[in-house]
Amino acid sequence: MRRVALVSGHFVPSNLVGAQRARLWSRHLPEFGWEPIVVTADPKQYEERPDPDLERLVAPGLRVIHAPTLPTRPVRLVGDIGVRAFVGCYRVLARLAAAGEIDFILVTIPSNFLAPVGRLVHRRHGVPYGIDYQDPWVHRWPGVDRPFSRAWASYRLATWLEPWAVRDAALITGMAPGYVAGMLERNPTVAANAVLAYMPMGSAPEDFAPVRALQRATFLFSPGDGHFHMIYAGALLPAGIVVLDAFLAGLRQLRDAAPEMAARLRVHFVGTGTSPDDPRGHQVLPRARQAGVADMVSEHPHRIGYVDTLNHLMASDAVLVLGSTEPHYTPSKVFQAMLSRRPLFALLHERSAAVDTIRTARAGRVITLTEAALPGPAVVAAALREFIGAPDFDATAVDRPEFAAYSARESTRTLANALDAACARHRPPAVAG
Repeated sequence: MRRVALVSGHFVPSNLVGAQRARLWSRHLPEFGWEPIVVTADPKQYEERPDPDLERLVAPGLRVIHAPTLPTRPVRLVGDIGVRAFVGCYRVLARLAAAGEIDFILVTIPSNFLAPVGRLVHRRHGVPYGIDYQDPWVHRWPGVDRPFSRAWASYRLATWLEPWAVRDAALITGMAPGYVAGMLERNPTVAANAVLAYMPMGSAPEDFAPVRALQRATFLFSPGDGHFHMIYAGALLPAGIVVLDAFLAGLRQLRDAAPEMAARLRVHFVGTGTSPDDPRGHQVLPRARQAGVADMVSEHPHRIGYVDTLNHLMASDAVLVLGSTEPHYTPSKVFQAMLSRRPLFALLHERSAAVDTIRTARAGRVITLTEAALPGPAVVAAALREFIGAPDFDATAVDRPEFAAYSARESTRTLANALDAACARHRPPAVAG
């Protein structure tokens, strides 16, 4: 069995979504001929609150190496975990490579600043490497055009680091093709030479049983209090703000058309703030006030733990999924919601792969949009009225075979096949005897 070093800035017990990519892969890789070794930062140096219960969800016997990581206290010079753990991760990987303990290095980003570590080890020890894009690295986010701002500096550093980091990559993977399309256009040599593979985060049915067994109480709402509780759990992307506004306008229209139903509805947003750790970084509530529906909406701007997230999904009456005006965006939260056995209410780009997934699996209601056309308030309100007032969702009728194709296990199978292909294509030359 070959060994792959999965490099992830955050790992269990981190609550961040990015930590789950390596965790889910590491559970299934041995089934497909690869032994994973996770190389990650020291959890003692996380700035985010960890969740020890996440340890219950890690594959037994997984080898995890915590690299030395610079602290942020007493002086916080830099916060990014990839910067603080870069030297430590490099030294761990170099040691593993020199000892012949690894056959491949796969760095999953963010943290983007960890990406160059693969090429550094490759140049010194010849171990092939790849980069996995959980988000696009170089893209124009708000503020990049303001000279000498933090966003401006980060964008320019990214435009310099990315081509260097990917230059000799044997494998490029991503959540969907759109996550790496821009990089491949800017780096045609990488597009021609690297193996390319795409796989979503994937669902993890096995995570739900231990979470149910914990029997944690919910704290965002009280199930069974007579309200219809709908929850949105996850980050709010810049290209998703207009989708949020379309949904809020629909809530206002629902109040006008069906005030008694609107009075029952409570929509809870969690993890939607400007920062994962800022309890005052509200982004949804100000817009809800502008739309006149603040009494129907609550926001917990900082993220809650993965275990608590699953627990709240299962306790809700429905799960809200808001997509993006970017066609490639396929929210990983779709798969979590489906496994929670709660109906989905989704606003997604018509070309998002999640649209067919939800409809084919009969997992809920989808309203589609495009870059140029968002659903109007009347459309959203009518869909909500039908969704809440006459629910036809049956958790037992969800198409499980269709759903299984989007599981973490199937995503890992795709990754393992890509690793095999990358190693075959980039096999080092034999040493003359």
